[in-house]
Amino acid sequence: MLTKSNSVRLSLIAVVAATLFLSGCQTMKERVLDSSADGQTSVQLRNIQTRSFDTSDKAKTMRTVIATLQDLGFVVDKADLDLGSVSATKLNGYALRMTVSVRPNESGKAMIVRANAQYNSTAVTEPKPYQDFFVSLQKSLFLQANNVDWLTTRVKGSIGARACPGC
Repeated sequence: MLTKSNSVRLSLIAVVAATLFLSGCQTMKERVLDSSADGQTSVQLRNIQTRSFDTSDKAKTMRTVIATLQDLGFVVDKADLDLGSVSATKLNGYALRMTVSVRPNESGKAMIVRANAQYNSTAVTEPKPYQDFFVSLQKSLFLQANNVDWLTTRVKGSIGARACPGC
């Protein structure tokens, strides 16, 4: 039988439980949608991880992404042209894994490249590794767009004609 004091207790318990439930959902929602471990929002992190390049050739961009990762010491684990995805790992006393996706923008006149890195299974949120990757990628895309064979240019410029008579 419900007495007035039991009814008040049940109401109070229901209110407290509802408050905790709703505040827990809000906290979880904020954590999932709005911030990473270091306080960055997901939009800020996406901005760090993404660049647009003025080319409409997805296959050439994918090849350049692969070459850039290899130049930076990564070993390519998987590459899928249809999906526009490349996964690579760099092992140097640590495990740095990078996954790069390439897709055309809305107009189809540019490629959107997004890199996502993990250091020993922890997401990389600092901008520097992404900036380094994108600077290297931009240089490679520029050289490729201008039909410059960087190896020949580099060998001639640094070693000289005596060491490379056929270059």
